[in-house]
Amino acid sequence: MEKKGVKIAAQNRKAHHDYYVEEKYEAGIELAGTEVKSVRAGTLNLKDSYCSVKDGELFVHGMHISPYEKGNIFNKDPIRPRRLLMHKREIRKLHALVKQDGYTLVPLSVYFKDSRVKVEVGLCKGKKNYDKRVAMAQRDTKREIDRAMKAR
Repeated sequence: MEKKGVKIAAQNRKAHHDYYVEEKYEAGIELAGTEVKSVRAGTLNLKDSYCSVKDGELFVHGMHISPYEKGNIFNKDPIRPRRLLMHKREIRKLHALVKQDGYTLVPLSVYFKDSRVKVEVGLCKGKKNYDKRVAMAQRDTKREIDRAMKAR
């Protein structure tokens, strides 16, 4: 995903393990100044985070942005819910899809696009345990094939 003007700050690798990603959307995020500095330093964690729609607004829950060391009274709660910025019709569409059985919204990555912080949100469907085992087995065989090719 490395493009011109795009710098990835964090990725949620566990999301690809636990879910099938059906669609991906780009959203802005509402942050305080010290939070942006902390994201720029790379001190954020997307593990166990999810998105929800409330009153026509999209929020991300469980995203941990560590307090900025040089910040003082302006530091916010590290795991507070943060508002995601998308068009109203996109939020309505996602809300309708999430109400369907088995779909959830998961933040996949946080990145800088030029100077703005963006969140890649995935419309995901949960995997069963046997699906996860199959995916791990495929990844392991691919790894072994790659090693064999390099050994030649």
